[in-house]
Amino acid sequence: MFRTIADLVPDDRDYPERTRTLSMYQKILDGSFYDALPYEFHQERTDSGEYIPLKQRRPSVRYGLARLVVEDSVALLFSEGHFPAFDSPDAGVREALADVVRDAKLNAVMVEAALRGSVGSVVLLLRVLRNRVFVDVLDTLFLTPVWDPMAPDTLVRVCERYKVSGAGLVAQGYDVDPGAAYWFARVWDAEWERWYTPVRVGTAAVPEEDPGRSLRHGLGFVPVVWIRNLPGGSGVDGACSFRSAIDTSIEIDYQLSQAGRGLKYSSDPTLLIREPAGLDGNMVRGAANALVVSEKGDAKLLEIGGTASQAVIEYVRTLREFALESLHGNRAEANRLTAPASGRALQLMNQGLLWLADNLRVSYGQGGLLDLARMILRANRVYPLHVGGRVLPRLDCAAVVSLRWPDWYPDDALDGQRTAETLISLVAAEQMSRETALRVLAASYDIEDVDAELQRIADERECKGA
Repeated sequence: MFRTIADLVPDDRDYPERTRTLSMYQKILDGSFYDALPYEFHQERTDSGEYIPLKQRRPSVRYGLARLVVEDSVALLFSEGHFPAFDSPDAGVREALADVVRDAKLNAVMVEAALRGSVGSVVLLLRVLRNRVFVDVLDTLFLTPVWDPMAPDTLVRVCERYKVSGAGLVAQGYDVDPGAAYWFARVWDAEWERWYTPVRVGTAAVPEEDPGRSLRHGLGFVPVVWIRNLPGGSGVDGACSFRSAIDTSIEIDYQLSQAGRGLKYSSDPTLLIREPAGLDGNMVRGAANALVVSEKGDAKLLEIGGTASQAVIEYVRTLREFALESLHGNRAEANRLTAPASGRALQLMNQGLLWLADNLRVSYGQGGLLDLARMILRANRVYPLHVGGRVLPRLDCAAVVSLRWPDWYPDDALDGQRTAETLISLVAAEQMSRETALRVLAASYDIEDVDAELQRIADERECKGA
């Protein structure tokens, strides 16, 4: 069914095949996939009386299974309680990156990146404006990366090219025909963000660089982080987070729409009268109006049994289970919990979702957030970055940086007591340092600076000793 509906969406052969594929996945994610269908679900016949097949009707019920699983996994990845902290042996690097996270609102940026990147890939664009750090999230439909053949993880340039309307260009200050379509192009390399003059679609004109809009960033590297969503993709794109359940999701939408249609018919059943009926004039249906038929006449109400609707609901529940299983989604139901569950119990209950989020930690953490942090440290060697109202010192751009992820679910009181007892025993037996023990507890107790916390503990001990 996915291919059947996708074939109704106009295809622009000027774009590569990956652009169309990503576009279809985006439509599934934002709920606009059915917009290409010409008829509403309740329209059974055209004005000429021709029957409209279901594949040409937009479902009246849309469950949004793909969006549900993506949002659940992203919430475990970059929500307020799950965002990782930067760690480094260099205290200055740790403090600077923590300030950048707050000032550039990287929490919200990474949530948006993980949502939009679930179709296969996404780009983080680093910009330094007036010595402040800004990070934009870009879709990759119209982007083409070029990698260094001798360093396949290093970008040489990223090219952007897509069609725009002439009217839109006129609004941006271009002197073009507002009724025509144009190619817009932009290229990022190690020194420049180059803009090019729009070229009319269908002409052989070569785009020229637009010096008035081109910008020299001078960073010495391409300020773009290309993130591949999940392992198993092709080329520059990772695997789509919800590809395996798209057909099942479409089936659920149509089955629920059909069930709703059946319930509407049941609430207003069709009246069947067998001639000769003996009725004169217009018939008025209702409990206060009796039907008078002849001896050989008959009248019946055609109703749909409730068992049919129940069968559809059970079928949809089964489809939902299969789809969530294939996506590693959350299949736990809150109404089945009879008592508060510990953090460990919740982990076991949502193990499939945690596996998905764990894979995304690799893609968006190791392959996204860490690369962005290293770029920011390198940019600080070129520009004196202003973060949180202060100027960052010149930091070591080669400093070791890692991510410290919090627990999936917060511990309950009993879990916290067991963890504390274990750490106390390890520290007392001199098998773990106090610093390491405090780092274990840092995420659970919202301790941002472990060194500062250790110093405060030492100061309190001195005060008590005095």
